[in-house]
Amino acid sequence: MRIIPAIDIIEGKCVRLSKGDYQTMKVYNEDPLEVAKTFEGAGLKFLHLVDLDGAKASHIVNWRVLEKLANKTELIIDFGGGLKSNDDLRIAFECGAKQITGGSVAAKEPKLFESWLLAYGKEKIILGADTLEGKIAVSGWQENTDESIEEFIKNYVAKGIEYVISTDISKDGMLEGPSFKLYEEILKACPSIKLIASGGIVSIEDLIRLKEKGLDGAIIGKAIYEGFIRLEDLGDLFD
Repeated sequence: MRIIPAIDIIEGKCVRLSKGDYQTMKVYNEDPLEVAKTFEGAGLKFLHLVDLDGAKASHIVNWRVLEKLANKTELIIDFGGGLKSNDDLRIAFECGAKQITGGSVAAKEPKLFESWLLAYGKEKIILGADTLEGKIAVSGWQENTDESIEEFIKNYVAKGIEYVISTDISKDGMLEGPSFKLYEEILKACPSIKLIASGGIVSIEDLIRLKEKGLDGAIIGKAIYEGFIRLEDLGDLFD
C-alpha cells in the first residue's frame, strides 16, 4: 500500500481543515516546499497536493506551489482542487502534476471529466469520491448531492476509471480513525479499482488495517502534522 502524505494549500501556506470547514483552518507551515522536502527526506515517494483556494474559486489558484514542489523534489504529485476546465488541467500537468483528482467536475460535468479520461488515460486521472452519509459531496464539500457513492464510482468504472480517492467527510481531520466500513463496501461493489483512503487516519495500526483490506493507498495529513504518526515509522512499513 502506498503512503501518500497530504499538503493542503490556502494562500500559499500549508494548512489543515476539519470536515472541510474553512473556519477551522490551522496553518502548519508557511513554506510547503519545506514540508515536501521533509516527506521526501523520510523516504516517502508520493504527495497529495490540494488547492483549497482553487476548490473555493472553482479554478486552479495555487499552481505556483505545485510548480515549485514538482521542480524541487522528486515526489510523485497528484493534484486536486478547483480543476473545472481543460485549461485548469493543462496548467496542472504543465506545472508538474503526475495525476489530477477530479471530484466536483466528475459529479457536475461528467462529459468533461470523461473527455479528460479519454485524452489523458486512466493512469493520470483520479476520481474524487467524497461522501457524507453515503452521498457524494462536491464544491469543496460545501454542497451535498443525492447520488450514492457506490453508484457514482460504478458509473465511472464502466467508463474506464481505475484510481479512486474517497474521503468520509465526517472523519476528515478528526483523528478518530478512517471509515473502514465505507472502504469495505466500495471494494465489494467495485473490486477492480485502486482505492485510496483519505480522512481520519491516526495510527500505524489504522494503516496496517487498511492495507489488509486491500487499499491501494492511504492519504495522511493531520496525523503527521500533529505527531500521531512519525515519518520514520512509515518508510519501514510501506511503499
